[in-house]
Amino acid sequence: MSAQLAAGTYRCRDLSRSVSAAVDAGVTWIDTAPNYASGSAEASLRPILDACPQVHVSTKVGFVPDTDRQAARAGGVLPGDHDRGHCLARPYIAWQLARSRSRLGRVPNLVFVHNPEHGCTDRTDLSQTLTEVFEELESAADAGGIDGYGVATWKGLSTGMFTAFDLLELAETVGGPRHHLRAVQLPVSLVHLAVVADGLDGRGALAAAREAGLDVFASAPLGGGELLGAMTEDLVRVIDSETSPAQAALLVALSAPGVSRVLLSASTPAHWADACGAAAREPLSPDRLRKVVDVLGT
Repeated sequence: MSAQLAAGTYRCRDLSRSVSAAVDAGVTWIDTAPNYASGSAEASLRPILDACPQVHVSTKVGFVPDTDRQAARAGGVLPGDHDRGHCLARPYIAWQLARSRSRLGRVPNLVFVHNPEHGCTDRTDLSQTLTEVFEELESAADAGGIDGYGVATWKGLSTGMFTAFDLLELAETVGGPRHHLRAVQLPVSLVHLAVVADGLDGRGALAAAREAGLDVFASAPLGGGELLGAMTEDLVRVIDSETSPAQAALLVALSAPGVSRVLLSASTPAHWADACGAAAREPLSPDRLRKVVDVLGT
């Protein structure tokens, strides 16, 4: 099954315009977080979600938006020793989930634990943190407060702080065979080709996630926009000579083994039309992906 495009909202300049264009283009998943758009992302999405019940939404727990800090302190859910801009204490998670549901106007389909490696000193520390987080998320799922959960990381999987199998084992320990762990989110792009190369060889984060039965949300497929300026004619030709530079870059993430959804922040209908053109193409073959890896290295 080919990966699908989803609307990402990180560093989105005009969130409502971008996501509206994505939905108009047929995108059916939006990914956000309480700390995006200076704390306004979730509330900005509500009119779109209200008008489009068929669209799924994922949000996150962990980071403390400046706009929420005072309210969290007043509610007694943000202890002073956790006030480092990131908090995964159970009271704060429960408080943040309730706030997200109110702002989004619905139960989120997925809630990602946002960069759980943040502030953890070692694997033991991280495992203890995730155990408490998974307990809270399993409780929320059992109560109908979320549909499922996952882990979104920038470097936790690539540095070996944890693996997809670690997450699955922990979820089964906490939630049993009917646990609600559903997905992981990590960067996959021409900038992060090592994860693609490992996936092609049947190892690494992508292969482990697939074996664990987890969906993979690929973040930053255009390298935060920096890739567009680096897409030379020669590089586009190596990937797919019949595509635009943006399409060629997106095709790498869309074709990476095990990837389910590719999160894109695109601001205009024209940009989304271009992106959808990439998603409509045949995925790059493993041999073509290996050629890209050989040309660029990891």
